[in-house]
Amino acid sequence: MGRKISAAAMLIAAITIMFLVPVGLKGLETQTSEKQTSAVTTTETPATTTAPDVTTGEPEVTAAPETETSVTTAEAPAKTTTTAAATTTKKKVTTTKKITTTAAAVTAATSKKTTTTTKATTTPKPATTTTKAKTKPQKPSTQPVSPSGTPVAKHGQLSVKGANIVDKNGKVFQLRGMSTHGLGWFPEAVSKESFKVLRDDWGCNAVRLAMYIEESWGGSESLYLAQPERNTELVDNGVNYCIDLGMYVVIDWHILNPGDPMTHVEDAKKFFGSMAKKYASYPNIIYEICNEPNSGPDWQRVKSYAEQVIPVIRQYDKDAVIICGTPTWSQDIDQAERNRLSDTNTVYAFHFYAATHSGLKSRVIDCYDKGLPILVSEFGTCDASGNSNFNAGETNSWFDLLDQRNIGYFNWSFCNKGETASAFTPGTNMSSVSAGTGQLTDSGKLVREHMRKRAGLS
Repeated sequence: MGRKISAAAMLIAAITIMFLVPVGLKGLETQTSEKQTSAVTTTETPATTTAPDVTTGEPEVTAAPETETSVTTAEAPAKTTTTAAATTTKKKVTTTKKITTTAAAVTAATSKKTTTTTKATTTPKPATTTTKAKTKPQKPSTQPVSPSGTPVAKHGQLSVKGANIVDKNGKVFQLRGMSTHGLGWFPEAVSKESFKVLRDDWGCNAVRLAMYIEESWGGSESLYLAQPERNTELVDNGVNYCIDLGMYVVIDWHILNPGDPMTHVEDAKKFFGSMAKKYASYPNIIYEICNEPNSGPDWQRVKSYAEQVIPVIRQYDKDAVIICGTPTWSQDIDQAERNRLSDTNTVYAFHFYAATHSGLKSRVIDCYDKGLPILVSEFGTCDASGNSNFNAGETNSWFDLLDQRNIGYFNWSFCNKGETASAFTPGTNMSSVSAGTGQLTDSGKLVREHMRKRAGLS
């Protein structure tokens, strides 16, 4: 039979081949698949990197570039720190997809243990927004600094405490100065050079700027209601000279006429609102809202006026001292003592002329003893007309009363008008007054001597 294969042997061989070939091919297919899969899945997530957080100084984790996370929340805080830990990134992936998660999913992901390195601090850092506590408004930190050694540099923002004005340290402070005559009539007196003489030679720490509202003398063109821009400019000049010199300054709404402050209450609100808005950052400013109520209005009417004007000032300037005039040419302080304003940083004006009002000393003493804060925003060394009966003895008696109680005062007037009350002789150049007594009237010599003594200059 030799090499001839029987039919039975050939049948057995065929069956064997049919069985073994698929098994071998399957094994080969499996091996090839594993190699292909390995080629796809061996890409690993790069190591995370850190970058400084410019807000906190702590490192922030930068997420792997393969996975992009978009976080959607109902409210976005001022600063949100998202770390790589917020998204669970697997070591091996077969595809790269953009994954969008919700805030809840991010929170859940951070609670799970992952194979990537997370930020050391697991507690989310709070937003860096700051909420300031509500406190009493203060002067801005950019408030200009007064020249060294000047009254304002030494004493700063004034306020009212009990029956007196006190300085920034709570120490009783006495305002002492000169009042101009009507700015519109004597504009040359608004002079930085001359105010400096008052400060350095007279020992004054303040100037009062008297701005008449309406008056029959001298022509209406010199008055505020006729020329508000011109008069406002004069006030601004005077205020800024005092700021430069480190002196206190009183802005006086001088209502000698019409006498009733309610007549021009809307004008007053507009004027003082403008002034307060401009100068709220300065400790130099004092507001006198009605000079001498007279010829009719009682204290209740004056108080009603003040209750309209003071809030306008306080809208901008919470700290400045305010002066409120009192009825009968600012003499009836006893009416105010019995029914005071609610604003506790207000003082009440009292005016006297030495040869006319000697009988009012007891009123001042009584009101002061009852705790009423008083400021003599105007006084004269003669009679109430301003033009006769110079009285040195009675003036010195008033000085003694006021100095014993540290009640401040302003002399009428820093002017060269030909009348007894003027401090300078007619013809004096008020824009450049001289130190010493060569240009002074009897009234000027008396007042200068006393001011210097109180300031420790003589």
